Amino acid sequence: MKFIFITIPIITIFLSQFVFKPIISIMRGRFSMKDIFSYGGMPSSHSALVSSLTTTIAIVRGFYSPEFAISLFFALIVIIDAVGLRGFMSKQGIAINKLIKDLPDELEYRYEVMNERIAHTISQAIIGILVGILIPVVVLFYLI
Repeated sequence: MKFIFITIPIITIFLSQFVFKPIISIMRGRFSMKDIFSYGGMPSSHSALVSSLTTTIAIVRGFYSPEFAISLFFALIVIIDAVGLRGFMSKQGIAINKLIKDLPDELEYRYEVMNERIAHTISQAIIGILVGILIPVVVLFYLI
């Protein structure tokens, strides 16, 4: 119980990124080791991590604690950015790559191709949130 606010989120992000993400990719028939370390994808590990921390604080410290309020607003910012802000970045990557492809061949090679898949969809964020709630509930149920 000493490091519970660190260990449960670490367990959550590990399961989300290195267990659930590959399983879902395999089920969709497009598994790649590169996907494990890339942005985007199902579930949102960012959403799972911050939801896990917020849920752990809610269970251990209570919904009326200042730690819960801080964690909740932190989680909302991270989740909104994972979907919204990075969504704009994905669109910019697509536009920049199109502009690079339109360049003459002798100029095209000078520019790095931008990553176009860095945002999460709303469903990926929601599944990440659910994972982030479920894991602390299960772990703490067995500890308490």
